[in-house]
Amino acid sequence: MNQPIVETDAATRLRIIDCDIHPAQKSTEAMFPFMEQRWIEHMQTFGTHTRQALVGQLAYPRMTANGMRMDSKPEVGPPGSDLQMLRDQHLDPLGIEIGNLIALSRGGMEERNPDLAAAMASAVNQWQIAEWLEPEPRLRGGIVVAQDNPDSAVAEIEKYAGDKRFVQIIMSTRPNETLGTRKYWPIYRAAAEAGLPIGLHPVGFSNGKPSSGSGWPSFYFQEHYTFVPGAEALVTSLVIEGVLEAFPKLKVAIIEGGFSWAPALGWRMDKHFDTFHKEVPHLKRKPSEYMKEHFWWATQPMEEPKRPRDIVDVIDWIGWDRLMYSSDYPHWDYDDAYRIFRFPVEPDQRDAVLSGNASKLYGYA
Repeated sequence: MNQPIVETDAATRLRIIDCDIHPAQKSTEAMFPFMEQRWIEHMQTFGTHTRQALVGQLAYPRMTANGMRMDSKPEVGPPGSDLQMLRDQHLDPLGIEIGNLIALSRGGMEERNPDLAAAMASAVNQWQIAEWLEPEPRLRGGIVVAQDNPDSAVAEIEKYAGDKRFVQIIMSTRPNETLGTRKYWPIYRAAAEAGLPIGLHPVGFSNGKPSSGSGWPSFYFQEHYTFVPGAEALVTSLVIEGVLEAFPKLKVAIIEGGFSWAPALGWRMDKHFDTFHKEVPHLKRKPSEYMKEHFWWATQPMEEPKRPRDIVDVIDWIGWDRLMYSSDYPHWDYDDAYRIFRFPVEPDQRDAVLSGNASKLYGYA
């Protein structure tokens, strides 16, 4: 974990927009002020109903410390649940101008009861406003939706579409069906009409499916890398199933899924485009063209090859106008904005990654 560098000279400060900060509730009860009494009683009596066997904890091997850096744990509550600690450890030392919240816990994205899922998503969005967005003007929220209850998801998007405190829509990356499935298209239509990007961040291990296509990993070392094939599957689904052709204004941010794999995926899909195009005539362009037009990528975790030029070539392919800084605070693999580049970059490239690209995508310009 990189400790932040404290920059005291205002002249050396960079403009920084952080696209991945994780807030957490101090407890389940933190959601209750934003829920109807029937759902409070339901959660107290029955709890949540997810698709994993280990209810109430993450499946091995990620349950230990929930993947968090230990110095981010306040006296009361889990890591990421204390706003002042976020200010002291991250926002202030780095001079973060704007931070995007990615609220992953207790948002109902993987809840099996569709009505409870909708209630949880609504509650977590209200909680973001009350506990984070109102007291800290540097923060922006993501509209959490219960994607497997599309009607409620659309209603939640429409509720906050005009609220400038919310800048994107957060969907589960482990849904019941592939994200390109027509079931989810009403959500994409609402997002495109609202002019809000879809934010896809690896979330949860509670859909009952192994994180690896070949079964459950034995070690965290393996688990950590399943984010990559998972993200590849999401991109492939959205491209091949025609979502991006159907909604040409839709924008998608891949957050904490890496990005070094993007060129190879684009090349592979393009290679087979002529062979399989008759099966998917709804695609009017090569898959890589959809990727370059509709996707943005967050830096964390940034790969660090021995030859720095290798990662530069990757960024050249996806575009220096599509990569955005993300810290992943308060997770253990936190990235300091002043240390993410281990190779020479031009000032305009650095500024685009640290703030310019996110400013354009999320409307901060």
